[in-house]
Amino acid sequence: MDTAESGCANGRERRWVWVTAALIAVFLATAVTSRKNFFQNSKKACELAYSDKYTGIVEDCSCGYETVDSLNEELLHPILQELVTTPFFRYFKAKLWCDCPFWPDDGMCRLRDCSVCECPDNEFPELFKKPFAGLSTDDLICQEGKPEAVVDRTLDSKAFKGWVVIDNPWTNDDETDNDEMTYVNLQLNPERYTGYVGPSARRIWEAVYTENCPRYPSGEICPEKRVLYKLISGLHASISVHIASDFLLDEATNMWGQNLELLHDRVLRYPDRVRNLYFTFLFVLRAVTKAADYLEQAEYSTGNPEDDLKTQSLVRQLVYNPKLQAACPVPFDEAKLWKGESGPELKQLIQKQFRNISALMDCVGCEKCRLWGKLQVLGLGTALQILFSVNGRDHVNQPLQMQRNEVIALVNLLNRLSESIIFVHEMGPSTENIMKSQTSSPSRKSPA
Repeated sequence: MDTAESGCANGRERRWVWVTAALIAVFLATAVTSRKNFFQNSKKACELAYSDKYTGIVEDCSCGYETVDSLNEELLHPILQELVTTPFFRYFKAKLWCDCPFWPDDGMCRLRDCSVCECPDNEFPELFKKPFAGLSTDDLICQEGKPEAVVDRTLDSKAFKGWVVIDNPWTNDDETDNDEMTYVNLQLNPERYTGYVGPSARRIWEAVYTENCPRYPSGEICPEKRVLYKLISGLHASISVHIASDFLLDEATNMWGQNLELLHDRVLRYPDRVRNLYFTFLFVLRAVTKAADYLEQAEYSTGNPEDDLKTQSLVRQLVYNPKLQAACPVPFDEAKLWKGESGPELKQLIQKQFRNISALMDCVGCEKCRLWGKLQVLGLGTALQILFSVNGRDHVNQPLQMQRNEVIALVNLLNRLSESIIFVHEMGPSTENIMKSQTSSPSRKSPA
């Protein structure tokens, strides 16, 4: 073969090599794209299947699931996360050791994380030690002419200085007994898995549900009792979410992480628990926004002017946010409750049941669990007091007043619920997909 033919043949061979390489590249790119699209489509299908369970308006509320997720992720969660780290909202006052009024306390937790790190006197703000006097009766705006069974949708917006010392009629603890109470830095005592399991832990929830807020058959429960049940169920779900999101995976190496199996078994496999979580969040959010003027004008004094101004600014951002007011102006309509002649009696009954639930927190055998149980039940009790405070403490002319500890509990509770909704929204679809793939596996174990 001459040089020209040889060069031409080599050129054809090179072209075939390039064509073949190009075809292989196209094939590989198509395969990779198809594989990528397959996984993206599978993930999208999983998310759509999960979201189909939670669409439309949250039952007994005025906002939808999608709205809650969007507002919480973009607006509320970032503000709350910063707010609870401020000195004012970081320190909670609680009775950590009390005798159980219902049965001998035999509950024990097996982890050192069960114990609470109490604050030394020099850690928390000096101003917290000094009780503030409330306003005189002359400074309060009277709520006259209100029928007892009608819910007042407004609050006294008159500015006040200092915090009152007064018991919440919805809760059991005597917040004014400072000798038996101690300050706890919540940032140093996160709500997480503690090893508090077994009969003692189950007995607490059984007493809560069976004796104080039983689940009635469909159609046999009035709206007010349904609200109490859903609040407790939503709080229970939130606590389970926090245990699952911060779980001791390996005690030997002290490795902590997410327990998605527990999240599924205790919360996600029961859609009503997820729905009640959203309901409780909106209920507490309504209480916070209803008390907007009160909270905005409160005195957040810790002795550090810079921190205190930041706290007040964050509170304003939370309670007066235009996006929240536009998207979900009335998260829960409390005016629908306590209608008719039996309204006052029904309120007293449910108030008594919630006080029993509050008292049950003294029966929790784990110190850290008791701390967070007391805080969150006090937060719920404060929300109930705000929304159903037409008579104050059964005194017609006494508008709402709150203790500092109640405001701290209310905001921290809203943050806990916000965190739970974030975690469920982000991890729910993938968790359910993982659990479905494991249902056929005989080696699947039950969570601790």
